[in-house]
Amino acid sequence: MNEQVKSNIQSSETWQRALFMLLFAIIWTVTETLLFLLALFQLGSALLTGKVNANVGQLGNMIGRYLYQIVQFVTFNSDEKPFPFGPWPDANGKIGVPGK
Repeated sequence: MNEQVKSNIQSSETWQRALFMLLFAIIWTVTETLLFLLALFQLGSALLTGKVNANVGQLGNMIGRYLYQIVQFVTFNSDEKPFPFGPWPDANGKIGVPGK
């Protein structure tokens, strides 16, 4: 086996990232379900009151940004770990591709 490949396979950093990726895959599933429930709540609010709930909309925006952070981390586009290992995204911050 090539020494570089052997070194890569034995790298604790890579295995640590793999564990974080597994953890964030689980968090993704829970968060995705929460986002769907928020969307249903917004629909119900719009049907019953004729307007959307601004607080729920803002929460949905933050959750969408959080999911984006997870995608960036698990696809190796960012080394910054999302919440709970990093800051929670704010509702008004810009989303951009890290490093660009």
